[in-house]
Amino acid sequence: MNRAVKIIIIVAALLLLAAVACVGGMFYVSGGQPVRYAQRTILQFSLSGRQADLNHAISNDTSPVRFTVNSGDTPHTIAQNLVNAALITDAQLFVDYAQLNELDTKLEAGTYFLKRSQTLSQIAVALTDSRNSFIPFRIIEGERIEEIAAKIDGAQAYFGFSGAQFIVQVRAGAPVVATFANRMGIPAGASLEGFLYPDTYQLPADVTAQMLRDILLQNFNSKVSDQVISDAAAQGLNMFQVVTLASIVQREAVHVDEQPAIAGVYRNRMNIDMKLEADPTVQYAIGFKGGTWWPQITADNYSNVQSTYNTYLNNGLPPGPISNPGVTAIQAVVYPTQSDYLFFRADCSTDGYHKFAKTFEEHVANCP
Repeated sequence: MNRAVKIIIIVAALLLLAAVACVGGMFYVSGGQPVRYAQRTILQFSLSGRQADLNHAISNDTSPVRFTVNSGDTPHTIAQNLVNAALITDAQLFVDYAQLNELDTKLEAGTYFLKRSQTLSQIAVALTDSRNSFIPFRIIEGERIEEIAAKIDGAQAYFGFSGAQFIVQVRAGAPVVATFANRMGIPAGASLEGFLYPDTYQLPADVTAQMLRDILLQNFNSKVSDQVISDAAAQGLNMFQVVTLASIVQREAVHVDEQPAIAGVYRNRMNIDMKLEADPTVQYAIGFKGGTWWPQITADNYSNVQSTYNTYLNNGLPPGPISNPGVTAIQAVVYPTQSDYLFFRADCSTDGYHKFAKTFEEHVANCP
């Protein structure tokens, strides 16, 4: 064997050893996953010059965008859907970023509320935990069903159903769980007006109209204790009657601390079969007018609004609640202030409080 051949063999052997060492080193560094390591290295190199794109949002629009990841969606499918929703502009960049940061196996099925003001990297992270997505929703004491429905329509970026679809679930004739109806004394076929508990909610992102109804009813059920129901029954009142009167008290009282006094006036009137003459019942009968569900009324409306809800024309309680009261108004009806008052009117000081009177003459003189 001549010298030249020996040199070639030695060089080849060294190159082979170097290759083996290189592969072994890569195997060690990659934790036994050399192919994935190589892919990550390529992705790192590819994305190193795209940091501006990763940290750039499409716009400053902070409005929520409802986005759903379905079970079985691949990162490529999710990325393309994000492009279609105008949340990102580069589907492949999303896929590459998710793979590099090992988010591609963590993308979670569910409904999310994303924003176009979020960067691609923020969106990728957000899609790994659907538990962080919820719908903020508030019902204010004294609102009626239609006002709740209008709030749903005003937040369609969040909701997957309309206000009209919600009304179907709560209007007269809608089905209601028998145990709830029995506990609350709700007549067959009555609407659920009055029982949609006003509160601040964090609704699940996949909430449906029926689910929302059930959440509101469950909250109402939890707020009204057995003791309150028992004490009302001892006074000859079922909860449907209590809630009906509470819905009027809720609309009349500006201040919570005055609810028992106002409830006391109405209870006194009911005890002597005197008409309630409650303005909110006339407003409820009129319905939507002048851009509001609670329009200003005149003395003429007391007699010209022909409705079973008009307590200026009809004795006793209206057919059902006129709004959705809070628990303080309900408790005020069951535990009213004991007095001889039969009248009340807004105080001339316009601070929201009322003046109370035993006679009509005193009532007129309270704010001449």
